[in-house]
Amino acid sequence: MNNTYFITGIGTGIGKTIVSAVLTEKLKADYWKPVQSGDLDISDSLFVKHLVSPETVIHPERYRLSQPLSPHLSAKLDGINITVASIKKPQTNNHLIIEGAGGLMVPLNDEELILDLIKGLQAKVIVVSQNYLGSINHTLLTLEILKANKIDVAGLIFNGTENQESEQYITNYSNVKVLGRIPKLSVVDHESVKKAGQGITL
Repeated sequence: MNNTYFITGIGTGIGKTIVSAVLTEKLKADYWKPVQSGDLDISDSLFVKHLVSPETVIHPERYRLSQPLSPHLSAKLDGINITVASIKKPQTNNHLIIEGAGGLMVPLNDEELILDLIKGLQAKVIVVSQNYLGSINHTLLTLEILKANKIDVAGLIFNGTENQESEQYITNYSNVKVLGRIPKLSVVDHESVKKAGQGITL
């Protein structure tokens, strides 16, 4: 059975794109970033395409926004109205990795959040966590919101520098399956992404 996984994070800049590339390569999946906000010349889709096998299908973004801001604000500045209803999952017979923007409570418009997009796409969620002061709180809050909204969580991936104490606390408290960890990559290329996938169980 082919699965759809939505990759969300406990915040911005914690490695969703690297994790998405690792999972896309590991599963030989398709990749899709529905909303790209800013950095259009070096978008996440282009970055992932550079890291995965050449035959990987990269589906085009539904919204490409010019400013590196929250999607709702970037869309306003571009004169665009984002709606969850307009974001349709691409047709594929393959596994699909969907990369979100920021965390669950990032606004897409004045009423809808990334959380609402996840519900609309009916995808299983993989949460990306990274160790820093405050990351236990941010990770547990993210998992609690998903639980409260009855969203299927496939698991948790720790990205970057290891902190056994923090990771153990999060695991014990949340009782969410840890799919693995991706170490801080000194070189980010196809080979390192492929190798990182060996430590993920999905």
